Amino acid sequence: MNKHLKQLGILFIALFAINYLSSFIFNRFDLTKDKRYTLSEATTSILKSIESPLVVDIFLKGDDFPSEFRRLQRETKQLLEEFTSKNNNIVFNFINPLEDDATRDRNIQQLSVRGLTPMQLSVQENGKASQAIIFPWALASYNNQTVIIPLIKNKIGATQQELVTNSVQHLEYAFADGFSKLSTPKTKKIAVLRGNQELDDIYIADFIKKIGEYYLIAPFTLDSVSSNPQKTLKAIESFDLIIAAKPTEPFTEEEKLVLDQYTMNGGKSLWLIDAVAMEKDSLYNASGRNFAVTRDLNLTDFFFNYGVRINPVMVSTLYSAPITLAIGEGSNSQFQHLQWPYSPLAGSNNNHPVVNNLNLVKFDFANQIDTLKNNIKKTVLLESAPLSKLEGTPREVNLNLVTKKQDPKLFNKGNQTLAVLLEGQFNSAFNNRIKPLELNNLKNKSHETKMIIVADGDIIKNDVVRNEPQELGFDKWTGQTYGNKEFLLNAVNYLLDDNGLINIRSKDIAVAFLNQQKITKEKAKWQLVNILLPIVLLGLFGMVFNYFRKKHYTA
Repeated sequence: MNKHLKQLGILFIALFAINYLSSFIFNRFDLTKDKRYTLSEATTSILKSIESPLVVDIFLKGDDFPSEFRRLQRETKQLLEEFTSKNNNIVFNFINPLEDDATRDRNIQQLSVRGLTPMQLSVQENGKASQAIIFPWALASYNNQTVIIPLIKNKIGATQQELVTNSVQHLEYAFADGFSKLSTPKTKKIAVLRGNQELDDIYIADFIKKIGEYYLIAPFTLDSVSSNPQKTLKAIESFDLIIAAKPTEPFTEEEKLVLDQYTMNGGKSLWLIDAVAMEKDSLYNASGRNFAVTRDLNLTDFFFNYGVRINPVMVSTLYSAPITLAIGEGSNSQFQHLQWPYSPLAGSNNNHPVVNNLNLVKFDFANQIDTLKNNIKKTVLLESAPLSKLEGTPREVNLNLVTKKQDPKLFNKGNQTLAVLLEGQFNSAFNNRIKPLELNNLKNKSHETKMIIVADGDIIKNDVVRNEPQELGFDKWTGQTYGNKEFLLNAVNYLLDDNGLINIRSKDIAVAFLNQQKITKEKAKWQLVNILLPIVLLGLFGMVFNYFRKKHYTA
């Protein structure tokens, strides 16, 4: 007896010691196959920088959610719990803005005014179809600042399950990105080139506003190159990135040398170039036609030395965004969405952080890019659909094209490269050439650097309605939102790579869903299995137990 008491005492003391020590030691283990709850280094670094309460209000709450969005709700909560385990300054609340019928309409209006637009869903559960409204948004507040965090990652043509899968993969990036805006001061500087008839400010306003949330932005003109090239080079080298948004006036040799030396000194650049002069707006005239001609920007040799050639041809494809035209006469006319092969919808088959989990990107009169062999690493970021063809210039473009049926056999050129990333040590475009002007410390080989070239300047162009810039990528006629803004933002983030956030986008999470049709079809069967089977098993166990009990005691 004393021996048993002694063992129990030792066990009690051991349990007490383990519990006491565990109060000082805390750890969480991610046993999921895809490591969905293991935070990236970039996210952990951002969380550590938060030194006062950061409050997150999540509006993804409700009783009538479809099962897919209950999964998104659950994944959001689990991710935020992981955040709070790293930093207890993170505080989050789930709010249902539609819970009270008396304030429902007012809440919808107030949230919509702030940019938190509601989303209407089709709910098909238990064999019944219904509609539900949700607000897939969060608000994060820190040090008297507030940012909006989207919880839904849209993709054209995606089902609700695919939408949720994309959104779950995007969650860590969405929250880390929002927290970074609140806690990380702006340090990187971006120059938007001016002086070569680039797009006016109002046509790039939405994207500039977006990147202004992360970086310091300023216009930069190359006009002073001819009078003081050394000063111009020094000034532009103070920027970490330059953006050329659809220049239409040729660059001089002096300007090209300054830009070349900017690259040689490690400067990053984003080039949005039209090698063909053709505008969709020019077609909306009495004749409905115009001529597409080659646009010479005097950059062919410049890009050729870096390993890229933008060809003055138009990419035409059957997989494209529609054009909206008024069909009919007078009061009988109606707006119709018609196939327009000169607006390619571009995507990517690779999982590069810039394009991973990206919505389709809309181009207008895009050109084709050839990559050339040299020491630079080249990654195709965006390309047209396989059913594509190339159309040379000069060429007449006529709106009557929408009335003609396209022959798929003519679209036989396969995928065409529309955007490419260059990385490495660049050779100077002026190597072994007579320089157009004198500059100090000319370099013939660059430091490690990057540039992205896109063969369409309109990719950054937002619509303007009543002199107000609209959201980049949003088509007011079809209601579709394309991935233009996200692609360009990812491109800028990747080129500057200031905090590694872009790498979070490559995280691949597998989300499993129940088959609702199968559930409806086999509901009665599985209800019977779940109710009757335990009772049957319990009865069998009782019979067997009683049998052996009687046999034991009668013996």
